[in-house]
This record gives sequence, C-alpha cells and structure tokens, in this order.
Amino acid sequence: MIVSAEPEPQVVQRTEGVAGGELVLRRAGGHWEILSNGVFLMDTRDGASEREMVRAALDALPEGTAGARVLIGGLGVGFSAREALDHPRTGRVTVVELEPKVIEWHSGPLGPVAGHLPGEPRCELVCADLAVWLAEAAGRAAAGGDRYDVLCLDTDNGPDWTVREANGRLYEPAALDLIEAVAVPGGAVAFWSAMRAPAFAELLERRFGGVAEIAVPARAGEPDIVYLVRTRG
Repeated sequence: MIVSAEPEPQVVQRTEGVAGGELVLRRAGGHWEILSNGVFLMDTRDGASEREMVRAALDALPEGTAGARVLIGGLGVGFSAREALDHPRTGRVTVVELEPKVIEWHSGPLGPVAGHLPGEPRCELVCADLAVWLAEAAGRAAAGGDRYDVLCLDTDNGPDWTVREANGRLYEPAALDLIEAVAVPGGAVAFWSAMRAPAFAELLERRFGGVAEIAVPARAGEPDIVYLVRTRG
C-alpha cells in the first residue's frame, strides 16, 4: 500500500512582523501554517486544545450563564474565537491580536477556517499588544467599563516557550493583576501552553487558590496543557 506524503508547504505570504522578524503564512495541501522567525506557531490540522481551552472556561461559569463576554488573547487561525462564538453561553467575543497581517489573513486565505471572523457581528478583532491592552482595559474597568466573564490566553507557545521574548510578561504576577482587574468576580481564566509549566501552575495556585490542569493529546510529543482558574470574588 502506498501512502502519499503531504505536499511540501508553499509560502503564500511573507511579511515583516510587528514583533520583529519574519511572519510567514504557508499552505501544505489542504492546511495552513503560520510561522514566526522560522519557528512554527500554529496550523489548521487540529485545534483540539485551543477549542478545549475555550470550552472548559465557558463550562466553568455558573449554570444558567448566558450572554458571557469572552476575551481571547491571540487570534491565530481562529479556532479559539470560533469555539467561543459557537458556545451557547457566549454573548460577545473580543480578540486581541498583535499582528495586523494575521487579522488581514482572516479576510483572505484564512477566512473559511473559522467562518470569516471579521464579518461576525458578535466578534471584535482588536490589533494591539495584549499586555498594553490589558493595562488600558484595567483602567477602563476601574472607571466602570467592560469586564469579562471569560479570558483565554492563547498567546505564543505558553509561559515556558515564548517565540517573542516580551510575551513572557503575560505570565508574571503583574499581568495576573491586570487579568483579575478586567475579569468579573468569579470569572474563568484559561491559559494555553504547548507543554507543562510547573512553576506557572504553582504561581496560579498561590494566586487563585486552585488551578485545574487539562491535558489534551497532541499529534506528537507531549500533550498541550490548559491551565484553568477562577478569579476571586
């Protein structure tokens, strides 16, 4: 029996990323891949762990919750945003993405992957550095602005493997302060990681008094990990 190999990936677009370095969109057969500085970030082959991150966070809300406001850090290929939009507890989704080209791709080649997110009336795509945006959102929340029932951070590859060094600050105590400031009391916060991050799990445990670790099998190697906490309230 002859098994045909997947075609070699073909570069569709190549651009200079806002974060510095090269951002590449490739197509491999029927799938899409995004790379930054030659490092693989994500593709459209699975997305099980990204979907589980969102689903677990929304399911952690009190029974009967409806119209939940969901904040997602990182757009990627759109799996997280689509899962949130399709969940019965969701009212509105805000996605914060650093790279304008990634957002642009969702009006082009990546559009069909997640159901054309830019045209979704319940989905807002914001082009911003998540750490900066959280600081600004915390100020708005303190003045009576929006807070979020669910926050899902799918930024970079997790706390212990960041392609962009500056993203490490998203997993530090100061960032947890901001996250808690923009979350409703008792809200759910989920963090995606490409591997177990014991030190980060301990930080969450100390801060929130409990953390659930959800392992999702990956296509190869270690499972992807979702860390889930509830904010104090």
